[in-house]
Amino acid sequence: MATAAPDLKDDKLLELYRQMLTIRGFEQAVLESHKKRLVQGAAHTYIGMEAVAVGVCAALQEDDYITSTHRGHGHCIARGLEVNRMLAEIFGRATGYCKGKGGSMHIADLDRGMLGADGIVGGGIPIAMGAALGCRVRNTSQVVACFFGEGASNQGSFHEAINMAAIRKLPVIFVCENNHWALSAEFEVTTAVANVADRASAYSIPGHIVDGNNVLDVYDTAAEAVQRARSGEGPSLIECKTYRWEPHSVYATKDPRPPEEVEEWKAKDPILRFHKLLSDREILNTDQDETIRNDVDQLIEDAVDFASNSPDPDPADAVRDVFV
Repeated sequence: MATAAPDLKDDKLLELYRQMLTIRGFEQAVLESHKKRLVQGAAHTYIGMEAVAVGVCAALQEDDYITSTHRGHGHCIARGLEVNRMLAEIFGRATGYCKGKGGSMHIADLDRGMLGADGIVGGGIPIAMGAALGCRVRNTSQVVACFFGEGASNQGSFHEAINMAAIRKLPVIFVCENNHWALSAEFEVTTAVANVADRASAYSIPGHIVDGNNVLDVYDTAAEAVQRARSGEGPSLIECKTYRWEPHSVYATKDPRPPEEVEEWKAKDPILRFHKLLSDREILNTDQDETIRNDVDQLIEDAVDFASNSPDPDPADAVRDVFV
């Protein structure tokens, strides 16, 4: 169990719980909307992995940055993006974050420090390193949290970026969301090391392995890495062991994973685990839980209505904002 994140007050712990429920509810809405043919393009859900995004983002300040992946909805919500505009983007509507041009894999909001989801495996890693270099050049105290999957750790972009970040002691936290399957490829089959975090030693930076289904474990580890980066000591590599419940994307017709493995991980539901912890500590009671869940349900319902009733983009705007 985590060290109980002693610096987090009860209201903040309840907010983390609300965020995790919001991510879960949002992703369920995406799945239902896909069945109704409202989703434009691909979408990759974050169900089962909620503790990673919420735990890491809770350790950041308002002016910090994050980079994301093709599975980025959870990162967006944990960073405070509006679910209305997110779902509108996924529906390809003009009120979306990218005015309907980017879809699920390209949501960005510079005002919230969200530098963008990325459809390229490992594509966000050098962007995060560049953003951290920018923080250094501007002499700010900002840090960058870089999310990526275990499959991306085998890309050249990972090794080049983490090497440069280590050499220059850049303020970036590399967060590997190891959900054990890169599309249909099992981690053990594609990766020579037992843990992605083992690679940290090659770059003389700290490497941490954390239970990615325990939001407070994630927070504690991320907070330590953020403090290190902010104080000028350089990057850290955090590997969060977790699992996605759904197949790779909404278009997947088959799931290569053993059904018993999926059920084993569902039993480690990060939301249920956090609910039990909050209840055991008498931070969350039944009435509070019901209120939070009702609020989240209404929030998601309103987002679906907003996105469904938003206008389609004007074809005349097809190339507007594409080039500067």
